Amino acid sequence: MKIAFSPCPNDTFVFHAWVHGLVPGAPPVDVTFADIDVTNTEAERGAFDVVKVSYAALPWLLDRYTLLPSGGALGRGCGPLVLTRGGVDSLDGRTVAVPSERSTAYLLFRLWAAGQRPARIDVVPFASIMSAVRDGRYDAGLVIHEARFTYPSYGLTSLVDLGAWWESDTGLPIPLGAILARRSLDAGALGRAARASVEYAWANPQASAAYVAAHADEMAPDVQQQHIALYVNEFTRDLGDEGYAAAEALLTRAHQAGLTPSSPALR
Repeated sequence: MKIAFSPCPNDTFVFHAWVHGLVPGAPPVDVTFADIDVTNTEAERGAFDVVKVSYAALPWLLDRYTLLPSGGALGRGCGPLVLTRGGVDSLDGRTVAVPSERSTAYLLFRLWAAGQRPARIDVVPFASIMSAVRDGRYDAGLVIHEARFTYPSYGLTSLVDLGAWWESDTGLPIPLGAILARRSLDAGALGRAARASVEYAWANPQASAAYVAAHADEMAPDVQQQHIALYVNEFTRDLGDEGYAAAEALLTRAHQAGLTPSSPALR
């Protein structure tokens, strides 16, 4: 079975047990590590059996995939940031680097920035965005993942925390990354495998440490742990009613704003 997720600490922590055959009854998997922009695009072509994608990409994917209730990334205090070198109070006429056109981060950015008119928006690998803003190649950058913890070291400031904006406006957690399974597969069994992998990770936090570190590039161990603590939570174990409500609210607002097609039912 082909599975794809990012090399970020939350994903490697969550899926370590499944990948390493530590979840009884879970099917063996062939792993592809890829940036979210890649998984969003490849999933649209049906390239994987199980795949981590942006919630914002679901309207283009749910004809062939089913949303699993476990393994994804939702939460509070974990949203994307719009960073600048300071002194920027509007994006009118500015250049902006974003990590993906189909990312939840970019969808939130478009909802928040309605009425502002950037001069140019470019898709840039998320690991390169902060240095590009620091070096003046862009006026602002939309960042995700561990950038929340490390951006001050680049001399950057946060123009807006899109997660805080979303939470204050809706009262709901922010839906970031979804786990999808091909519709031809047993979604119930795969959802249970993902949940068991999460529970194993929590019960045996040191078991995945080497796997997490091996794929975390140059991220310091303390940043790896901050990343996991922020993005792996009860919504990762199971979306529950509040998690589904958050995803439905995001996709409904996006469709009403004319930013995405309408989305099929999530469950």
